Amino acid sequence: MPLSIFGFQALWSPYFLAFVLCVIAGYFYITVRQRRNAPDREALKPKQAILFVLSMLLLYVIKGSPVDLMAHIMFTYHMVQMAFLLLVIPPILIVSIPNWIWKQVIEFHGFRPFFRFMTKPLIALIFFNGVFSMYHVPVVLDGVKMNFLLHGGYTILLFILALFLWWPLVNKLQGEHQLHGLKKVGYILGNGFMLLPACGMIIFAPTAMYATYTNGDMWLKAMELCVPSSTLSGLSTSGFGPELFTNVAPRVDQQLGGVIMKVVQEIVLGYMLVKVFFAWYEKEQKEGEEINKAALLHHNPHAE
Repeated sequence: MPLSIFGFQALWSPYFLAFVLCVIAGYFYITVRQRRNAPDREALKPKQAILFVLSMLLLYVIKGSPVDLMAHIMFTYHMVQMAFLLLVIPPILIVSIPNWIWKQVIEFHGFRPFFRFMTKPLIALIFFNGVFSMYHVPVVLDGVKMNFLLHGGYTILLFILALFLWWPLVNKLQGEHQLHGLKKVGYILGNGFMLLPACGMIIFAPTAMYATYTNGDMWLKAMELCVPSSTLSGLSTSGFGPELFTNVAPRVDQQLGGVIMKVVQEIVLGYMLVKVFFAWYEKEQKEGEEINKAALLHHNPHAE
């Protein structure tokens, strides 16, 4: 059955698109127009602007395009959505925002102590992975997906925790928590390890666990999150369920979703490890050249 039966609004989320466009416009207004009032602030770099627009486009694709609708039909797409929302977009977003803006956000009305606590590496790891794992306990996920406010709130909470998680790895703001060398490697490996229980539960469960992807009545209730109730009222007939839109068995769909989440995480963390290695290599090369130069000057003061 084609997805078009759900209508244009469910497929393309025009209101969310308008929100994303407003955020992009606000970003350039603040980073370009507002900066003119304080020339001492760092100028927006072209790379930052490109990364911010990229992060917003990815956000719209996973939360506003038909991908969002499919995430309510197939668990696989739900995990694709989670992977990009929590593992890909946050680090891009952090590096795309100039440090002077981050500094103002952190210093806003006493927010700094809370921010400093939540971005401590161990705290960030525990909170993000704990809340993510709790979210995918069947009774929790099914309950959240059938309540608009709970779903929105939990999604925003996970995204904020993901920002806290990535902050020690990618931020360049002086005075904030930053990891270097072996600590950064340990943090990356620890993050990969701590997500294993949730992914393992999803992949190796003997049956499909989530009623909102298998039970027709609960699925229709969950679909209210992205499909207007007026559209669903005309579809609420017996036998109408997610199986009409996919040939993939529920358990296989669930397993594939868990695998995709873990694979995307390994790709992202692998990329971060490669960056750490090359940064270490460049540092060693630079220090080696400085040592050689100092030794040469010591033995031949007139070498310069």
